[in-house]
Amino acid sequence: MASLERSKLIGVIDEGTNSARFAIFKLPEFEEIASHQVRITQIVPRDGWTEQNPVEVLEAVRLCAIEACHQVEKLGYLVKDIAAIGITNQRETTVVWDKNTGEPLYNAIVWNDIRTAKTVDKVLARLPDQNHNHFRALSGLPVSPYFSALKLNWLKENVVAVRKACREKRCYAGTIDTWLVWNLTGGPSGGAFVTDVSNASRTLLMNIETLHWDPLLTKTFSVHPDMLPEIRSSSEIYGLVKDNSVLDGIPISAILGNQQASLVGQRCLKEGQAKNTYRKGCFLLYNTGTRCVQSTHGLVTTVAYQMGRNEPPVYALEGSVAVAGVALNWLRDNLGMIQDIADDSEKIAGSVSSTGDVYFVPAFTGLYAPYWRKDARGIICGLTSFTSKHHIVRAALEAVCFQTRDILEAMKKDCGINLNKLHADGIMSNNSLLMQLQADLGGIPVLKTEVHDPAALGTAMAAAQAHGVDLYKLEAETRGYAGVPSHHETFLPTTTEEERNARYTKWKMAVQRSLGWAVTKKSDAMTDERYSLLASIPAGLFLASSFLMLVHSQRR
Repeated sequence: MASLERSKLIGVIDEGTNSARFAIFKLPEFEEIASHQVRITQIVPRDGWTEQNPVEVLEAVRLCAIEACHQVEKLGYLVKDIAAIGITNQRETTVVWDKNTGEPLYNAIVWNDIRTAKTVDKVLARLPDQNHNHFRALSGLPVSPYFSALKLNWLKENVVAVRKACREKRCYAGTIDTWLVWNLTGGPSGGAFVTDVSNASRTLLMNIETLHWDPLLTKTFSVHPDMLPEIRSSSEIYGLVKDNSVLDGIPISAILGNQQASLVGQRCLKEGQAKNTYRKGCFLLYNTGTRCVQSTHGLVTTVAYQMGRNEPPVYALEGSVAVAGVALNWLRDNLGMIQDIADDSEKIAGSVSSTGDVYFVPAFTGLYAPYWRKDARGIICGLTSFTSKHHIVRAALEAVCFQTRDILEAMKKDCGINLNKLHADGIMSNNSLLMQLQADLGGIPVLKTEVHDPAALGTAMAAAQAHGVDLYKLEAETRGYAGVPSHHETFLPTTTEEERNARYTKWKMAVQRSLGWAVTKKSDAMTDERYSLLASIPAGLFLASSFLMLVHSQRR
C-alpha cells in the first residue's frame, strides 16, 4: 500500500532566470496540485553584466520545496508520496565552485550577460578563418557571448580565485542544473556531478554528435575536462536527495533545459513540430527528430532531449530572440508609455488598427538568431507627427512577431518544410493581441496552450518515465497531455500573403538600419573589422529630437 501511495506524486524544481519554483504533480493526470515560487535577485555590476548568487538560488529552491510540501500535506498527501524529482533550469548560466568546500568562487554569470564580447574577439583571432561559425559542425553553435564556454574562459582569465582553484584542481564548473544536483545529492560528500545532454549542448563544449565533451573545444576555450560534469541522458536516476531536507531519499530522475522541457510539455515530440516561448526573450524550438540538422541560416543545433541512457537523442533547431518582453519593460520603465505590462500593452496597442508604419527593432544588446550581430542596437523608425505611444507599443508587440518570423523563415530554409502551426507558451502568450499578430504576420495558426507551465509539465513527464521510476510512458503518438485531452486557444491568420510579405519587407529594412551602431573601436586582437568590440552606445541615441518631444508628451 505504501508503494501505491508513493507513486502518486512527482516534484519539479523549476529554476528560471527571475525565480525559483517547486511544483508537485499528481499522477496519472499530471495535475499540478501545489507549488511555491521565490524571486531571484538579479545583480547588475555594470551595463550588460548580469549575475546571480548561486547560494541564493540553492536556498530559494530548498525554501520552495519546503513550502510546496507543506501544501500537499494539507491536501492529505505525504512527502514520501513524491516518487521522483525532475529539474528544469535556465540554460547557459554558469557557476564555478570549490569542490572541496562547496563554496562558489564567483557569482553565477547569467545566460544573457554580454561581458564576454572581448573574449569572443580573442577566440576568433586565433581561428584560421576568424569565423564565428567555425565550430558549428562540432557543437551546433556559433562562437557567441551567449554560451557557457565563453563565460568559463572569462572567469579563468579575470577571477583570481577561479584561476587558483583551477591550478589546484579543485574547481568544479557547470550550469544551474549541475550546481543544484551536486548540492542536493550530498555536495562535497559524494554529490552527483552531472548534467544532461540538453544543457550540455548549450555550453559550446559538447560534441553534438558524440554527446561527449570535445577535446578541441575544451582546449580552444581553456577549460580542463576535469572541471566539467559527466554528461547523462535527460531521464534517468542520477542520485538520491541527501542534504538533510524535507526531500531526503527521493531520487532525482530528470534534467532538462527549460526550453527543451517546454518542447516536451507542449508534446512537440514528432519531427516537424515547433513551439515558441514568449517571455522576456523568445525561444523557438523545431523538433528535427533523430536528425542532427546543421543550420546554414543562422539557427543553432541543440539536443532537445534523450529519454534514457539507451535511447537515441532527439535534436532541434533553435532560434533565440534576445528582446521580447524586455522591450515592453523598457517602454514602461524608461519612457513611461505603459504602467502595467500585462494589461496596458494589449489595451494601448489595440486602440489603434496598425502601427502607422512604425517599426521597432529592440536590439538593445545586439541581435540573436538568425543574424548574430552583436553590433546591432535598437531603433524606432517610420515616425511622423501622427505617431503616438499607441503606435510604438503596437510596434513593440509586432517586433516580437517579426523576430519570430525571422526564425521561422530560417527553419524553412534549413529543413525545406513549411511549418503548419506554432505552439505558444510563456507569460506573453496571455496577450491575445500578440498571439493574433503572430498568426497574421507569420501566416500560420498559433496554438496557445492552456497549461500553466509546460516546462514543469515536460520535466514531470521525463522524471516519471525514467527507468527505476517507471510511472509513465512518454510517446510521441499519445494525444493530449499525458493521455489527457489537450486544450489550446487557436489564432488563425486574417491577412493575405501579399499584406504579410509587404510588412515583412519593411521589417527587414528596419533591421538593416539597426546594424553597425556599436562598432566604434576595433579590438586589438582582431584583424577583421567585422568583429569589433561592443561599445556602450545607448539604444535610440540617434533618434530625432521630435521623438524625444513625442515621448515627453505621451508620458501622461
